[in-house]
Amino acid sequence: MFPELDQVAEIVIKAANEELVPRFAEVARTHKTDGSIVTAADIAMQDVVRRELASYWPEYGFLGEEMKESEQQASWDNPGNGIWCLDPLDGTSNFATGIPFFSVSLALIVGGDPVLGIVLDPTRNECFMAERGNGAWLNGTRLTADIPHVPLKRSIAVVDFKRLPDELAARLGAEPPYGSQRNFGSSALDWCWLAADRYQVYVHGGQKLWDFAAGSLIFEEAGGQAMTLGGECVYCGDFEPRSVVAALDSRTFEEWWDWISSN
Repeated sequence: MFPELDQVAEIVIKAANEELVPRFAEVARTHKTDGSIVTAADIAMQDVVRRELASYWPEYGFLGEEMKESEQQASWDNPGNGIWCLDPLDGTSNFATGIPFFSVSLALIVGGDPVLGIVLDPTRNECFMAERGNGAWLNGTRLTADIPHVPLKRSIAVVDFKRLPDELAARLGAEPPYGSQRNFGSSALDWCWLAADRYQVYVHGGQKLWDFAAGSLIFEEAGGQAMTLGGECVYCGDFEPRSVVAALDSRTFEEWWDWISSN
């Protein structure tokens, strides 16, 4: 029996309202060794959520983005009954500079697969949730792939050019097959906005486990289709970064994948 989604969501929401919202656009930032930004909000959020999860479900391990790499690998290699995977602040650059597009992403991974997923957008009070085999929801409303078909040439695409292979990025820039393009800066929310049919197609060159563990489950449970640039499943049970090609509508996905795979 897994934890109740609503109870886990309450922990995330309370922590975000206490640790993230008051610091939005008013927090000092530093850079990690990989060049990414970290703030006091990232650390505080991770500490609070980790402590609360352990107090209710001590049987599960924990892996957070702001842990040392050696600690992350040790947690992943020894998951026990399961492991919480947390990105305490996905979209830190947006958060630190006052751009209201960031999120908290939390997944429970059991037996190598995400079984629960929560992505919270504190600025819009939107909580996306999913339980494997039981569907996905946004603030209690079920998410579904039962949507009108939008042809690829009229679609809105979210494209992370930075991490794409150079040749593919150049082709997308020169001959885009979609109607228009965006890039928002929070991978976890990208998955959820796609699941909510706020745009139609997605491509990203490389996400880390905490970027996609919860979001990809929410998207999958909503009925969306995704694979890597190499044609593999996005979540494959390992700790390596994964690329993403995705669409909620199956016909749009076929058009999108045909274009990507031929370029």
